[in-house]
Amino acid sequence: MERSRLVYLARHGETAWNLEGRWQGQTDIGLNQRGREQAAALAERLRGHGVRWVRASDLARARETAEIVARVLGTGDVALRLPIDPALRERGYGVFEGLTRDQCAAQHPVAWACYMADRTFAPPGAERQDQLVRRMREAVHRAHDEDGAADETVLIVSHGGAIRALVHAATGVRPPPMDNGAVVRLVVTAAGIRGAEPLG
Repeated sequence: MERSRLVYLARHGETAWNLEGRWQGQTDIGLNQRGREQAAALAERLRGHGVRWVRASDLARARETAEIVARVLGTGDVALRLPIDPALRERGYGVFEGLTRDQCAAQHPVAWACYMADRTFAPPGAERQDQLVRRMREAVHRAHDEDGAADETVLIVSHGGAIRALVHAATGVRPPPMDNGAVVRLVVTAAGIRGAEPLG
């Protein structure tokens, strides 16, 4: 019988750059206070969903979100185990990072027009979309293979663009932008990813 595992993919809490509408990519920005509150709210939403493992991107905003969730969902003074996986990082956006959408359009008009026409376009210095999808798939399958028993549910805290790219590649349907703290539920098997749907 094919081994399957339930995996929740969550976007990290809010940062100052989210609030300002700046592209973060792989720039390492920590949570703001609202982001920490969103992380605590995410933990409460997941209470009762059987999460036994939490895995996270190494970027501070995802790692801190995951640490808060693991602490809340742990038992007594013991937080859930929290492996860190750099493959869960956001896509690197090159010259767009640190800029608002208006600044991207003003400072890099050709690259911005190309990106607006095709979201898989890589602006100068950016990571290719296929590279992002490949490493995200590998990271999710590591969680499937390594984190405890098959019947133990895993939470992965990553980034909006990275999660959406993975779900699009797995299902053929591009999900809408994710709010901070939003969650997608996946069923992961050795053969692939299926059943992606938002957690209500």
